[in-house]
Amino acid sequence: MSQVQSTYSTCLLAQYFIVLSVFDFNSDKRFLSCVETIRYFNRHSQQLETEKVYGESFLRWTYGNPLGRLSLHALVKRHGFSKWYGWRMSKPISASRIQPFIEHYSLDEADFAESSSSFGSFNEFFYRKLKPEARPIAPSPIVFPADGRHLGFADISKIDSFFVKGQSFDLPALLDDPALAEKYANGSLVLSRLCPVDYHRFHFPAAGTPTETKTIAGPLFSVSPIALAKKLSYLWTNKRTITQLKTEAYGTILVMEIGATCVGSIHQTFAPGIPVAKGAEKGYFAFGGSSTITIFEPGKVQLAQDLLDNSAKQIELYAKIGTEMAGE
Repeated sequence: MSQVQSTYSTCLLAQYFIVLSVFDFNSDKRFLSCVETIRYFNRHSQQLETEKVYGESFLRWTYGNPLGRLSLHALVKRHGFSKWYGWRMSKPISASRIQPFIEHYSLDEADFAESSSSFGSFNEFFYRKLKPEARPIAPSPIVFPADGRHLGFADISKIDSFFVKGQSFDLPALLDDPALAEKYANGSLVLSRLCPVDYHRFHFPAAGTPTETKTIAGPLFSVSPIALAKKLSYLWTNKRTITQLKTEAYGTILVMEIGATCVGSIHQTFAPGIPVAKGAEKGYFAFGGSSTITIFEPGKVQLAQDLLDNSAKQIELYAKIGTEMAGE
């Protein structure tokens, strides 16, 4: 395993150390078949692509094997584990992982706002800023809030095929507010999944005035399709945050961030009550992959057609922050 691959795999190491003496990971591949290869459609290349998944075999074992699930609930979902790993990725020695990571995943350093040599730790590199011209904001009314793989649904009440058919969506549990859930029950929803290789700052999808952010406590399960295919409810049991973005033309948009395994923290960088421009930075995730969720009132927007078409086939659409997510 290369140094780059070990960045995330070390995070997952604690998931299986309790059974190393009785389970041979090199010879027993049964746990690898629990979820199919993750494929997504890249809007920019117009190609169907295969995702390189950090610690893939470990994720498959953890969420698809009884022993893996035992360690998941005993240790890995707990905040202390992710906090420890976030601390580890903030140590100066972790900076040695940066250049191998850039090379392995072919990241374009020309997009970085700062030189890769200026980062004091891997975590600083992970939540790096980009040059404004690297992510231009489209004239579309509503834009994607993050780089990532997106699923979009025109009517939340009709969601029944989130990665695996038959998994319904529990909006009241997600929002932790029955009255708010009733208001948005037939609205549109977009799930944006960020992988560890992605730019990890998230932005506002439209111009408006944001409220204070509400934090809902919860564990930190993975939000990879490998995990969500087993149990979609991780989305509404994980730690999450909700900000209401009040707009003139599109009602009040709910903007959420979902924590996940090895995400050290969710940082908000905006000022509540102060108007923001479309595409303005909202905050960032520290180390780890995670997700954002954007929810619209019924009838306020029309999600982009390529987003709807791919989501109907249970295929995520890869698109960058600032590109079209929805229109009127």
